[in-house]
Amino acid sequence: QVQLVESGGGLVPAGGSLKLSCAGSGRAFGSYSMAWFRKAPGKERDFGAGISYSGAVPIYADSVKGRFTISRDNDKNTMYLQMISLRPEDTARYFCAARAGRTSTDDTTYHAWGQGTQVTVSS
Repeated sequence: QVQLVESGGGLVPAGGSLKLSCAGSGRAFGSYSMAWFRKAPGKERDFGAGISYSGAVPIYADSVKGRFTISRDNDKNTMYLQMISLRPEDTARYFCAARAGRTSTDDTTYHAWGQGTQVTVSS
């Protein structure tokens, strides 16, 4: 079972940038598809971006496409989310997650989760 720890969140003004990291434990990290989800207060947890075990074919929610870039470094057991042109509506707690098999936008199919990192975008 992989364990995940997110970092890199913070408070930024609208239009700013942040880079989140998700550090994973265990040799199996490179075999999992990974994703970033986010949850804003009073809202459901939403898919943001996902990446296959090899790092090929990333997928993005329409709301972040063109602004967020997901990547991973399996040698470092780490996944990243580079976020630019941040908007107040991006404010949420961001979680990384892992699953066996293909990348999915369905959070119920992910078996490992981090505790999350808070991103707040001021207007």
